[in-house]
Amino acid sequence: MIRCAQLYCGHECAAWIQWITALPHLRRHGLERAPGPGPPALHSNYKLNRGYAYTAIISSRYHGQTLLSHLASLYPHSTPQGWQQKLNNGEVTLNGVAATGSESVTSGQTLVWNRPPWIEPNSPQHFEVLFDDPYLLAVNKPGGLPTLPGGGFMENTLLRLVQKQTPNANPVHRLGRATTGIVLFAKTPQAASHLFANWNTPNIQKIYLALAQNIAEHNAYEILTPIGLVPHPLIGSVWAANPGGKPSKSLAKVISRNPSTTTFEVSLFSGRPHQIRIHLASIGHPLVGDPLYGLSGQPIENLPGLPGNGGYFLHAQFLKFHHPITGEQIKLEAALPSGFPLHQ
Repeated sequence: MIRCAQLYCGHECAAWIQWITALPHLRRHGLERAPGPGPPALHSNYKLNRGYAYTAIISSRYHGQTLLSHLASLYPHSTPQGWQQKLNNGEVTLNGVAATGSESVTSGQTLVWNRPPWIEPNSPQHFEVLFDDPYLLAVNKPGGLPTLPGGGFMENTLLRLVQKQTPNANPVHRLGRATTGIVLFAKTPQAASHLFANWNTPNIQKIYLALAQNIAEHNAYEILTPIGLVPHPLIGSVWAANPGGKPSKSLAKVISRNPSTTTFEVSLFSGRPHQIRIHLASIGHPLVGDPLYGLSGQPIENLPGLPGNGGYFLHAQFLKFHHPITGEQIKLEAALPSGFPLHQ
C-alpha cells in the first residue's frame, strides 16, 4: 500500500468521491464511468492501481466519539452505511488494530483506511518537454492530469508519467489538475534544495494567464487575501479566503477586457493551494467556469464543486529563474492550450 498523510486528500483531486458514491448504482445500469469531461466507460484493459492507505491522527476535539460517527461526520464522501461496510471488510484500523466502528476514539490515535486497489479516473497520458538538462526538467502539463498522486489518482499523474522516463525527477511545485502549463522538476537533491529555498521569493518569477468573470474596474490589483481552510459540505473542508488564514500575495494585471470577462496576467509571491482562483474570486472576479469559488473567494453556496473539478481557464505561462547549478538565467514559456479563450 502507498501511504498518505491524510485520510482523504481533498486538495485538487476530489472528483472521484462522486464516482465512488454512485458506483453501485452505475454498475447496476451498466453506466460505470470515471469522473471528468466525457470519459470512456471502464473496460477490462484498465489496470488496477496498488491501493492507498489514507492516514489521519485523531484530534482532541473528537475525543470520545464512536469511530463510525467520526468517520461519517468528518469524511462524508461515504455514508455511515458505506463506512460500516469498509469496517466490516477490515479496511479500517485504529492504532494498527482492525476496527469495528463501535470504538470510542482517543486523541492521538492513528486512523488508517486501507483502500483496496481500484480503476482510476481517466486522464491525459502526455506532456510536452520545455527544458531538459542533467539537473532540471520542465514540462507543459495538460489540463485534467494531476501533478501528484492523491485522492482518486495514484498512477494517472504527471509524476508517474515523468518518472517512467526520468526516474530521479521530482516536482518543485504543483499545479491544480485542471490548470495547464509549466511544471518544473529537479533531478538532483542540490537543485531541488536551491529551488525550494527560492520558490516563493522574487528570485523566481511565475506568471499565469487567467480568464475571469466580470469587467475589471482597475488595471492592476495587489491581492493580499489570507487563505485558510473553511467548511465544505462534501469533503469537510477546503482552502478558501479566510481572515484567519495564512498570508498570501498575488499581483493581477489586466491584459484585456471583454463584454463580460477580463483576462488577467497573475504573478505569485506565495504558494497557497488554489491561490489564483481564490484571490481573483475574492476581488469579485472568479474564474470563468470555476465550479468551486464564488465572488467572495469562498465556496459557492448550496452545492459547491470539488477542488479537482475543472471547467475554468488557468495557465502557467511563464517561468524565469537562475539555474540552481550553472547560474544561467532560464526563461520558459508554455504555449496556451488550444481551448483557452483569450477573448470571450
